[in-house]
Amino acid sequence: MIEKDAGFRIRVERELRDKFVEVCRAQDRPAAQVIRDFMRNYIKDKAVANDTNAAQKNEGHP
Repeated sequence: MIEKDAGFRIRVERELRDKFVEVCRAQDRPAAQVIRDFMRNYIKDKAVANDTNAAQKNEGHP
């Protein structure tokens, strides 16, 4: 496992946090792991979109 050396402190509505944690528990997944998975997928998705945009610019497409 990769050692974690940084953290986030975010402010969200209590109701949103409570519902999120409840759903994570129902899935037997730690909330932090769900957030890390989201971050990885977001980066991957945006990298693909950025690569596509860069390729289109290089080909002269708008």
